[in-house]
Amino acid sequence: MRTRAVLFFLLFGVQAFAQNTAQKTQISNKAEALKDQVIAWRRDFHEHPELGNHEVRTSAIIAKHLQSLGIEVQTGVATTGVVGILKGGKPGPVVALRADMDGLPVVERTPVPFASKVKTTYNGQEVGVMHACGHDSHMAILMAVAQVLSGMKSELHGTVKFIFQPAEEGVEPGQKGGAEEMVKEGVLENPKVDVVFGLHINSQTEVGKITYRPGGTMAGVNDMQIIVKGKSAHGAYPWSSVDPIVVAAEIVNNLQTIVSRNINVTENPAVVTIGAIKGGNRSNIIPERVEMLGTLRSFTAADEKLLVDRVTQIAIKTAEAQGATAEVKIPYSSHYPVTFNDPKLTQQMLPSLQKTAGAENVLLRPPVTGAEDFSFYQEKVPGLFIFLGGMPKGQDPLTAPSHHTPDFYIDESGFTLGVKALCNLTLDYMAAKGK
Repeated sequence: MRTRAVLFFLLFGVQAFAQNTAQKTQISNKAEALKDQVIAWRRDFHEHPELGNHEVRTSAIIAKHLQSLGIEVQTGVATTGVVGILKGGKPGPVVALRADMDGLPVVERTPVPFASKVKTTYNGQEVGVMHACGHDSHMAILMAVAQVLSGMKSELHGTVKFIFQPAEEGVEPGQKGGAEEMVKEGVLENPKVDVVFGLHINSQTEVGKITYRPGGTMAGVNDMQIIVKGKSAHGAYPWSSVDPIVVAAEIVNNLQTIVSRNINVTENPAVVTIGAIKGGNRSNIIPERVEMLGTLRSFTAADEKLLVDRVTQIAIKTAEAQGATAEVKIPYSSHYPVTFNDPKLTQQMLPSLQKTAGAENVLLRPPVTGAEDFSFYQEKVPGLFIFLGGMPKGQDPLTAPSHHTPDFYIDESGFTLGVKALCNLTLDYMAAKGK
């Protein structure tokens, strides 16, 4: 029996391995051949950015490309989202790959010839629009992945669902959008998704490198509103007032004790930030009302509850101690869960990333206090979210322009690695699932 098993492996196991190697070579060659096209797509998207739920031009270009590849296409998902379904020639799992499409209300300052000059209105104000977080890169990479995998359709053991998602950066007050809406509209069903992969370009990670983290990799986020109500008075007679500005200042100071005294920072980081304070309109009038807006970031459900409870308690009790009142809304307009990389899936797919980029170029990263609505997909199915290097080689990460800034810059030479990584994750997952 043992001899027969050895013969079976020699006859069929080696052949299967050779086919896998041939597929990886095919992926590598196709990705390299598409290098210039990926850069061209990215530059076009970069020059013509659109805000969340307004990605009309963007989604039309993506849908046309997917249709040209013979991929089944759905449009208008969660307002402007595009979903492509590629059914492989053999049975197997459904793998979802996601790219986000929206730009940010930022005036671009980079000297590149394809810099955005787009202007629009956001929250009643005229703003510039810029791909200041790399979503242009994500779309271009996934379009290339679709082209590579559609050319291997007969060899695919399963189905690939390409998710081009609007509004990852959020929408204007009163609107709905993003991953949460796509999930509600059934993007993970028909066919039912087994696993989801996504990547994010990073301007402070060197090109050629991929970083990852099992478990909580990006923070869960709640935005918050605190309204302090006091008693108005002439600025010359403050004793006649209950000054909401002074109360708001005390609340801000007291909130700093949550992270420093209530969170076990040896286990997980957390953030409590007040980003806006609005109150009053003259130097000699004490106002009746002050509004504060802020954000809470955490990596576990327990820490999220602690933050919400302590912020609420501190704001209300501090105001009461001064004769004022405080109203707290958490979340105020948005909430993203923790971006949680399934540990088992991460461990399973790590060899795929290492073979693609080289083991020395796949690095464990610390938790990131930024947030990603990719987390809504991960709440429903196992998911892995990785980071792709976009910083020029040799640059100091501390001096590289960060995301969401006018000077945000990406080295385009790293895109091909992103194409290879998503293709190999897809095929390697299908191969493992079929065993």
